[in-house]
Amino acid sequence: MFQSFVSDNWRKLLFPLVAIAVILAYLFIPRGQADDSPIDFSEQIPFSEVNEKEIEEPENRIESVPSILVVDVKGAVLRPGVYTLEEGDRLIDAINAAGGYLPEADARLVNLALKLTDELLVYIPTEGEELLESEAIVSLIDSSAVDDDTINLNTATEIELMTISGIGPAKAQSIIQYREENGPFQSPEELMNISGIGQKTFEKLQHQIKVK
Repeated sequence: MFQSFVSDNWRKLLFPLVAIAVILAYLFIPRGQADDSPIDFSEQIPFSEVNEKEIEEPENRIESVPSILVVDVKGAVLRPGVYTLEEGDRLIDAINAAGGYLPEADARLVNLALKLTDELLVYIPTEGEELLESEAIVSLIDSSAVDDDTINLNTATEIELMTISGIGPAKAQSIIQYREENGPFQSPEELMNISGIGQKTFEKLQHQIKVK
């Protein structure tokens, strides 16, 4: 009887059964849950701000180049000579550039913290050497005594005289003593009156000296 009822009414029962199946599937089959919360645009970072914060351009830094100083180091150092240093360097840097002290150097009056200046002449005396304390270590070259790489015999200090080829501390002192006793040099050739300065020595240094 049931089979006869189904066979006679299956078309009528089909739609309700399909509807029930769809409802059951919707209720019991798991499915992903969509986030339906509204988007808060107030929390979004503006595009221009992203560019500024996250895409930073490298800074154009222009580093200042230190000024160059030329210093003449003489006396009891390993390698006397003219050295190029930088602004802000100290006397210790000039002495180190010249290789450091010789064993016989007298460094008692050397102020290693002295800040260097351009055209500075540094002289390191030896032990027992007699020099004026004001001239013993450092001397700025006087423009009136030095002109076009020539030394004025009448105005040069002991340190400046020692920049002349072949003139050491002893001869420099003799030159100063000579002009104190005899007055100013009248000609460069008069330098040959100094003991130890003959014709050959004079010929080697005559282009470095003047008297006026």
